[in-house]
Amino acid sequence: MNIKRYIGLFVLVMAGAVAAVFIYARYFQPESRVVEVPAEPRMRYVNLPVSDEGQVLDFTGAVNRSINAVVHVKTKEFREYAVNPFYEFFFGEQPRTERTPILGFGSGVIITETGYIVTNNHVIERSDEIQVVLNDRREFDAKLIGTDPTTDIALLKIEGGDLEKLEFGDSDQLMLGEWVIAIGNPYNLTSTVTAGIVSAKARNLNILRGDFSIESFIQTDAAVNPGNSGGALINTRGELVGINTAIASRTGAYTGYSFAVPVSIVKKIVSDLMEYGTVQRAILGVTIQDVTAELAREKQFDRIEGVYVNGLHAEGAARSAGIKVGDIIISVNDMRVNSGAELQEQISRYSPNDRVRVVVKRDGKLKQFDVVLRNMEGGTEIVRGGSIIEVLGASFEPVSDREKHALGIRNGLKVISVKPGKFMKVGIREGFILTAINKRPVNSVNDIAEILEGTEGGVIIEGLNGDGSRSYFAFGM
Repeated sequence: MNIKRYIGLFVLVMAGAVAAVFIYARYFQPESRVVEVPAEPRMRYVNLPVSDEGQVLDFTGAVNRSINAVVHVKTKEFREYAVNPFYEFFFGEQPRTERTPILGFGSGVIITETGYIVTNNHVIERSDEIQVVLNDRREFDAKLIGTDPTTDIALLKIEGGDLEKLEFGDSDQLMLGEWVIAIGNPYNLTSTVTAGIVSAKARNLNILRGDFSIESFIQTDAAVNPGNSGGALINTRGELVGINTAIASRTGAYTGYSFAVPVSIVKKIVSDLMEYGTVQRAILGVTIQDVTAELAREKQFDRIEGVYVNGLHAEGAARSAGIKVGDIIISVNDMRVNSGAELQEQISRYSPNDRVRVVVKRDGKLKQFDVVLRNMEGGTEIVRGGSIIEVLGASFEPVSDREKHALGIRNGLKVISVKPGKFMKVGIREGFILTAINKRPVNSVNDIAEILEGTEGGVIIEGLNGDGSRSYFAFGM
């Protein structure tokens, strides 16, 4: 009986186990799934810039199209030093002065197949000799065509064949975060390429001299060092979008940010220098300030936008058109402006006698004015740079009304740069205010040319130094 009982129990247990397995397999087994395994595993580059589509950005094509148009600019300035009398005591009488060469270097960009080269004014300023070395190591003596210290741009010319030029791009279309490439010659290391992104636009650093200087820099984090000045900032298509000009650094070397003059300004400058020998600077005739949160609260503006007009030139274009103190400039020819740098950049594209549409906000309402821009002398005519001005070797800008009042003068032109010429030889330096030539008052570059045209013999220059003291200089024509 016991054996039969155990056999029955065993059969019962086995039957229960089989039933349990059947029930589990029928009702609790998870559904099977087919997993597709890609033929090639997906990869992402972790140390290379990648586009939104996952493709690696390749700068080689842009660089190959551009690098031969970027040149090395070498300069030589001769300075005269008086001979040390102790040297004469031991070694005998020597010439009273000796000329010591001061060497400089920078970069430039070929912009025409005929040999025009754009660089920075500070690269060639005061130079007596300028030499250009191409990427293929050919060397040329360069002629200085013209300079514009207010934008730190200069134009050179070389005579050579088989020259590669760099095409102009559109700096207006640059976007924050867009990749750009800097090409130049830092520390005399030729044909150096670095890359970065556009960090900011229309940046004003207050580094250029003069009341009428124009600063609206493209800020990037592409590495730029001394020697890169005058070199190319290009986009990923190999087009010129800026001229590398400055770095923000406490050490004198690159520490994070660099700045370039946008090509929208460069094109106008070099075009004027080629055609007229001097820049046709258009002036709106306003003094301005950015609209800040503090100003908006003080003036009870409904929005923080535009550029605030806090002053007008007595005979300026803006006053003549009907713009008033207290207006907020919103746009110029449908291009919105939200800072003084952006307004300066827009106006710098035009010439005297050009008509522009200026939209302002007055008492909360928009008003449009057609403004005929004027030159720096207050007229609308073209100012031509002639041989007389080249002989003097100086660049000028008008003296502001505020400075005239402070110095107690009614007229004058401020010297903003000096290169080899009559002024340098007699000791006239930057900051000197020229008030009269041969007892005739001076208000414009055209006045200088008119007075000196046909003048023979002695010329008397009268003016004020930076400290307000009066000085006289004389030279022969």
